[in-house]
Amino acid sequence: MDLKPNHRLPLMAMGMISLLLALFGGTQRLGWDLPTLTTALPASHGPLMVGAFLGTVIGLERAVALGRLWGYLGPLTTGLGGLLLIAGTAPIPAKVLILTGSFMLSLVFVAFILRQFAWFTVIMMAGALFWLAGNVLWLGGAPLHAVVWWWMGFLLLTIAGERMELGRMLFISMGRQAQLLLFVLMASAGIVVTLQHPDAGTRLLGLGMVAIALWLGRHDVARRTIRQTGLPRFIAVNLLAGYIWLALCGTLLLLFGADFGGLRYDAVLHSFFLGFIFSMIFGHAPVIFPAVLGRGMLYRPAFYIHVALLHLFLVLRVGADLAQEILPRNLGGLLNALTLVVFLVNTVLAIRACAARGKG
Repeated sequence: MDLKPNHRLPLMAMGMISLLLALFGGTQRLGWDLPTLTTALPASHGPLMVGAFLGTVIGLERAVALGRLWGYLGPLTTGLGGLLLIAGTAPIPAKVLILTGSFMLSLVFVAFILRQFAWFTVIMMAGALFWLAGNVLWLGGAPLHAVVWWWMGFLLLTIAGERMELGRMLFISMGRQAQLLLFVLMASAGIVVTLQHPDAGTRLLGLGMVAIALWLGRHDVARRTIRQTGLPRFIAVNLLAGYIWLALCGTLLLLFGADFGGLRYDAVLHSFFLGFIFSMIFGHAPVIFPAVLGRGMLYRPAFYIHVALLHLFLVLRVGADLAQEILPRNLGGLLNALTLVVFLVNTVLAIRACAARGKG
């Protein structure tokens, strides 16, 4: 028994609320004078983005693919955990709920593997287990700069597994698929090593990121679809741009290692979470939203507006980070937050345009 599309909407809404409030809190962290909604928002920026927004959206997408009612327990718990983080009144229950969501996502991948074993599913399950392990550390009181690598592993392996799955259509040889698996193991080993040797571990993770980015840039179907028009080209542009940001993040980790004290750390985090992850989100949104919500979404060339703004303002932010310039870094951060609001507006307009066309 599956959940009807209309009943999935509240789960997606909780994820979107976490995104918007995470952006608000992140802007406050940069020092912009905004009204205080809750005192917990600035400190909850990262957990809201990863656990409550990305965790809910990914969990919801996987639950739809599974087609079983129990699969929705994951996005339900992460969504509720996000609301508690926003309120700031129950941090431990919020962490427990998000931890539960990561456990449920791991069980979803176990169910997929029991249906049909495939290496790309194993990679995605490993990503869910990294998220679970990171959330255990977070619940146990580990600092976020120790937890964030595990959260990165969750997203990195999820995307690598998804792209490996789509690579089957290109008939990529087993040898080349084994290369990607080796690079994933390299990045995964780096994350584990950070527990005892943060500098060595982050550099090994960076090497794995660069290798994965180069592999995806060389073998991803986006290399072919970018020659097409419309939505296929739009998706390809986003994917290839995301791989560039992933390679940059890995390069920064190779150069700086466990530098947690200043703007270089900001450059690492946002080249990954904004540059890489949101490029993937922008590219996949026209496919994911209709699949999850059961509503059409009309592709519009206006989508390139939020894509261009994302990269323009992120270059400003990361460049300022590396130049150790606070003001342009803060300006770039504010403009990136507004860009994500533009993305949400464009998405809603595209869904409404498709609905209007259907009625017409």
